[in-house]
Amino acid sequence: MNRLPPLNALKSFESAARHGSFNKAAQELFVTPSAISHQIKTLESFLGIELFRRTKRKVVLTEAGEEYIQPIQRVFELIESATNDVLSKQKQGSLHLAVSPIFLNRWLMPRLGDFYAKYPEIELEISASVGLVDFDVADIDMAVYFGNGEWGEWGDVEQHFLKAVVLAPVCNPKIIKDDLPINNPEDMRFYPLLHVTKRKYEWHGWLEQNGLDPTLFRRGLMFSTGSLTAGAAVQGLGIALADPDLVKPDVEAGKLVVLFEQHLITNRSFYLVYQKRRSMTPAMKAFKNWMMLEIQPHLD
Repeated sequence: MNRLPPLNALKSFESAARHGSFNKAAQELFVTPSAISHQIKTLESFLGIELFRRTKRKVVLTEAGEEYIQPIQRVFELIESATNDVLSKQKQGSLHLAVSPIFLNRWLMPRLGDFYAKYPEIELEISASVGLVDFDVADIDMAVYFGNGEWGEWGDVEQHFLKAVVLAPVCNPKIIKDDLPINNPEDMRFYPLLHVTKRKYEWHGWLEQNGLDPTLFRRGLMFSTGSLTAGAAVQGLGIALADPDLVKPDVEAGKLVVLFEQHLITNRSFYLVYQKRRSMTPAMKAFKNWMMLEIQPHLD
């Protein structure tokens, strides 16, 4: 780095070479022609070579100057390009999100078109994540967590409540047989119930809440996440417990039907989180404000 010539001298050289004139270079750089001449002499002294042949009407590059100007111009082009890229990204903003799978697939994805319509300049990168994010290591700006939201449960993060999770039975209407209609909760005993592996208690809770004996109902397939059980229900593999808000697009498309309005109130909710004491970028602020407005109807 100690062998690099002065930047101002390089700028003067590039401009004078491009215009073939110290006067025009001076006009472009808002300095005097004598200042340009001084900078060129400084550069020539640094390099130990003559870069220009000076005549009364113009300056002409020497052979050494011709060779030197080509890489110098490429360097300035690279600097200009890199600067434009940085300014463009700063203006547009980018946002890296890690989102609970069921919230991503069932709530966020159907609404992303609205977000892009409002903020077309923001570049989103989204990953599905069921675990906690190490914000000190991961290239993640914000995340949507699913859990109790108890103080300190997720470490040193800011957390904003999005919605509580309530569960109701859903299934693909095509699996309901004519000779085995589902008119009341007890009728579900003829169909397999889809379970989340680590949350088997949910079906027990819903059935007992409605005065039913869980041992009388068929256990169907088990999946690692609620997103997978909802997807399995769409495929006609059984009846799942799902939040009606999260499966609304499938219900509207006729792929799922909410069998009963009785909801199991869970102690779990979705939260928008990000690292404490972090300065919010414009993209983070925009996404947070948009999400809180979108989910507002569910906060009542």
